Amino acid sequence: MTTTPTSHLAHAAEWFTIIPTAYGHDPLYLHGEDAGGRRGTLPAFIVRRPLGGTIVSSMPFLDGGGPCSSSVALDHALVTRLLEEASRRGADRVELRCAQRLKIAWEPMEHKVNLTLRLPADSARLWQGFDGRKLDDFYAIFSARMRELGSPAHARGFFAAVLEGFGERARVTLVRKGTTPVGGLIGLAHQDVLTVPWASCLSPYLKLCPNMLLYWETIGAACREGFQSFDFGRSSRGSGTYRFKRQWGADEQPLFWYTIPMDRRRARPVAAASRAAALLTGSWKHLPLAVTRTLGPRIRRYLTQ
Repeated sequence: MTTTPTSHLAHAAEWFTIIPTAYGHDPLYLHGEDAGGRRGTLPAFIVRRPLGGTIVSSMPFLDGGGPCSSSVALDHALVTRLLEEASRRGADRVELRCAQRLKIAWEPMEHKVNLTLRLPADSARLWQGFDGRKLDDFYAIFSARMRELGSPAHARGFFAAVLEGFGERARVTLVRKGTTPVGGLIGLAHQDVLTVPWASCLSPYLKLCPNMLLYWETIGAACREGFQSFDFGRSSRGSGTYRFKRQWGADEQPLFWYTIPMDRRRARPVAAASRAAALLTGSWKHLPLAVTRTLGPRIRRYLTQ
């Protein structure tokens, strides 16, 4: 896998195996090399949905993606080829989640940003061994909180595949009140950055601020392990999660998310998509937790964001 300053967790080679293992989506990875010998990669997956058509996403379920090279021309060539491949496979649209603006005809959404905290230098130490029971505790918290937010949760098997794929570069951190797990997160290491793609706390315990302790301990461990940066993940500007992450001193980094329709005549209107999402969210909150844990993963596998 190509390593450049634009490389993100989404460009880690492990996803090539994790996403097909967990959800069965086919990888569509492109590689290129220019005349100067510079190499580039564009990872993507083909998400064939039973309703709503096929999406080619770089990368589904993650904050980043898009072309990864040190050449603007090579980036453009990779995107052009991806659009050709997506059209050939009958996709309705292509999604690109980039840390930089691309020189293409389409305009990106820019309302979301990444929040990253630079860490002080410290000595590294070995990762702690993973206890498989932590995943059960994390998933109980995560799936309950996602139901409250009106969002289908990933399958437990998805997280199991992530932890197996990243091995010693993955960790689960939990906060307990007594013996009860009340908050948890999953952290993944990529190069010198520790990223937290998924974190949740149980709402009845939020007044105790378990999220503060959860992140404090994780950031402290990242310092001791020698990471240079801590990536809180994406948030919409001005949101509650945005303010929470900013209070740690995290710097805002722009994100450029492109949605490129293959056929503008068949493109789903934004308003219609928003209404459908709002309907799902409103209904999901009122379903029994056991039902959402069963149905959620069947829906979530097709929701690329």
